[in-house]
Amino acid sequence: MYEQPQRPEKRPDRAEEQDRAEPRDPAEQPGRAEQQDHGPLAGFTVGVTAARRADELGALLQRRGAVVLHAPALRIVPLADDSELLAATKQLLGQAPDIVIATTAIGFRGWVEAADGWGLGEDLLAMLRSVELLARGPKVKGAVRAQGLTEEWSPSSESMAEVLDRLLDEGVEGRRIAVQLHGEPLPGFVESLRVAGAEVVGVPVYRWMAPEDIGPLDRLLDATVSRGVDALTFTSAPAAASLLGRADERGLLPELLTALSHDVLPACVGPVTALPLQARGIDTVQPERFRLGPLVQVLCRELPSRARTLPIAGYQVAIRGHAVLVDDALRPVPPAGMSLMRALSRRPGWVVSRAELLRALPGAGKDEHAVETAMARLRTALGTPKLIQTVVKRGYRLALDPSADSKYADV
Repeated sequence: MYEQPQRPEKRPDRAEEQDRAEPRDPAEQPGRAEQQDHGPLAGFTVGVTAARRADELGALLQRRGAVVLHAPALRIVPLADDSELLAATKQLLGQAPDIVIATTAIGFRGWVEAADGWGLGEDLLAMLRSVELLARGPKVKGAVRAQGLTEEWSPSSESMAEVLDRLLDEGVEGRRIAVQLHGEPLPGFVESLRVAGAEVVGVPVYRWMAPEDIGPLDRLLDATVSRGVDALTFTSAPAAASLLGRADERGLLPELLTALSHDVLPACVGPVTALPLQARGIDTVQPERFRLGPLVQVLCRELPSRARTLPIAGYQVAIRGHAVLVDDALRPVPPAGMSLMRALSRRPGWVVSRAELLRALPGAGKDEHAVETAMARLRTALGTPKLIQTVVKRGYRLALDPSADSKYADV
């Protein structure tokens, strides 16, 4: 390892400009393949907890460069096998409601298909034609019309709050209202209707249960508390509640909450999905439109903005989850190397001792030789040795550009 003084001497401006203008060592130049478009999520690992449409969400993330770790937090009971849905359907056919609220397109279609399987499909459609049918949003409206039905009204905002406001303004006292549930709680919605005098019947179009194989969820939980993922995505409130519940069972809840509060970004498809996390004091990011595409767009914006970017040895260096961007060239880095890089970046330009770097290495023990080994591998992975300087008998430092010293002096 070569030696460098702790703080390089600043040259006169003209000499510095000439030095900057000189071509870099070809061995340090990013390769052609590495300069190709790598996507806004390159270098990040994203956890997916969805049971339904997980493949679609994973593909969207991977197309933007992310590494995806999938672990369904729940499993869905098939509609035709769900005794609760059958019982609710028979109850409504025996005593028709005044109002039916359809909340999701896939749930409404599944309800009709399940009823067909039970020999009750025509009876269900006849009942729906005779009531005031409300559809939450355009997708649900499309599903309703595909069954030859016509909705009475649909909110432009796709918001259950707007549906509730309309019902309360019209008055619901003494009215019987069927609400299509979709695996998520509707906080305040059912309670508000009941307080206003309505009789509310829930229609559970699919039911959530714990996954049959808990192993993948445990691995995702371990990766989260160890910061092996940079973000967790949630597309249903039960999935968020399931992850929290499993962490509690394993005694990892405090560690999980700390990770989600500081290092791992929780991203929810909408405000209802976020409720179990918010109840634990966890702030989340959400798209304005409650869809998978906008959810991925939020991650594409948020994760790169959270990455530390520093001017080092004439390069712009962005430190991501499992890779480093060196002048926009993606450099995958082993976990031990990323631990060292983060430790150095917390005090850019300052010397970090081998003892402190050893503490940053996962499971490194007490031998400081582990730091030298990991540092050598880190420099190789970065492809640019000058980014990290060795300070004799003291430790290592990032070769922060002199002009940036004052900016990062108090970091």
